[in-house]
Formats: sequence, structure tokens, C-alpha cells
Amino acid sequence: MTDSAVADWWGTAVSRVEPNRIELRGTPVQELIGALGFGPMIWFMLRGSRPTDAQAALLEAALVAGVDHGPHAPSIAVARMTATCGVGLNNAMASAINTLGDSHGGAGQECVQLLDEVVASGSAAATVAAWRARGIRYLPGFGHRFHTRDPRRDPLLGLVGKAVSEGVVPGAHLRAALAVEAALAPVPMNIDGATAVIYAELGFPAPLARGLFVLSRSVGILAHAWEETGQGRRNKGPIPPSIRPSYLG
Repeated sequence: MTDSAVADWWGTAVSRVEPNRIELRGTPVQELIGALGFGPMIWFMLRGSRPTDAQAALLEAALVAGVDHGPHAPSIAVARMTATCGVGLNNAMASAINTLGDSHGGAGQECVQLLDEVVASGSAAATVAAWRARGIRYLPGFGHRFHTRDPRRDPLLGLVGKAVSEGVVPGAHLRAALAVEAALAPVPMNIDGATAVIYAELGFPAPLARGLFVLSRSVGILAHAWEETGQGRRNKGPIPPSIRPSYLG
């Protein structure tokens, strides 16, 4: 195999690293340090372009909203338990992130897919009926097992509405989400639905909605894992030692 074939094997437009040179999306890293915030940097790395200030603010609002949902969330609980097992923070974070799948952490991606279908068909009722016909009982992005009304919904959708009025985003996915919510009334939109609206309005494809949620939730995972390391517990399980699981044998 030739040297060029080996080089092409790892060919990438994301980064270029050579002795004394680091470029990200074609821009020297020294031009980005101190000039680009973390939210805009995420956009830049994923898309190769820089967001406007208004786009960056909307993205960061979604990232902030998904940071944490308490230790009853499986990812946070796993982070805290893992942190007591004699491993490092990286292990605790990796263990927690690996719980973010279709049932916990994947609803944003699925909701973008739902909203894309509503936008394409022009009918929320027909799309909801089609999803129901596929045996989907809980539509992603709507309802919550803990909140009767997710406190993150209104501020996020308010920011999207403002962005639509200012011409920052087109508004088609916001209208689709509100139409689905009306079709499901009284079941309200939740955090996954509200952030799905933002990611879709900003032009991120559905799979990236899950990736962006993982980035967001990683902050809470790190905070909880770090806090747990300072509480002196060893081998923390899911329930206190004084409580015995029910035996079903």
C-alpha cells in the first residue's frame, strides 16, 4: 500500500494536524482560541461554517436546557454509581453516556424525524395517525413521566418564536411541533420536542439531535460524577444497603 493510500484512508475535512500546525475546518486553531465560544465551535466543527450570533444563541439555549435532569435519570445515576467504583471521571462519564439510547436520550432524534414528516406531508394529524399505525404508543418529544408540563418547553419555544419573527429560522418545524401538540392535546411538548424544534430549525439532521443531546447531558454527567467522588461512598448501588430488592423466585 502506498503512502498516499494510507493517508487517504484517514482523509478528513475536519482537521489538519502537522508539526507546528493545527487547523480545524481549514482555520488555524490560534485564530479560534478566544474568538469562538464553545457553542459556535460545536456548530463550526459539525458544519464547517460559523453561525450568526442569533443562531449560536439558539443552539446554546438548547444545549443548556438538556444539561441535567437529576439523579433519577439513568445516565446521571450510572455516572454517580460508577464514580464510587474506583475508576476515573472518564470511566464514569463513558459509562453514563453509553446509557443514552433510544429510550433514554434518543427522543430528540426521533422527534426531528417526526417533524420532518409533518413538514413534508403538511398534515400533523395524518403523520400522527401513521406513527400510531406503526404501533408507536408514545410519540417522541411529547408527554413526560415526571412533569405535567415540562418547565423547559415554554422558554425554548419562546426563543424559537422570536427567532422566527426576526428571520433567523424559517419556522416550519416550530409550526409542525405545535400542530402535533394540538393533535395530542392535552399532552404537552417536552424538552426533547422543544430541542428537536431548535435543532431542526437550525438545519441539523436528525442523528445530530442525539449527538448534541449527548454533548449537553455530558455536562450534568460530569458534575454529578465529580460531586459523588467527594461524598466518600464506595461501591454505591442503585438503592441503599438497608433496602433489599424483592425476591420474585
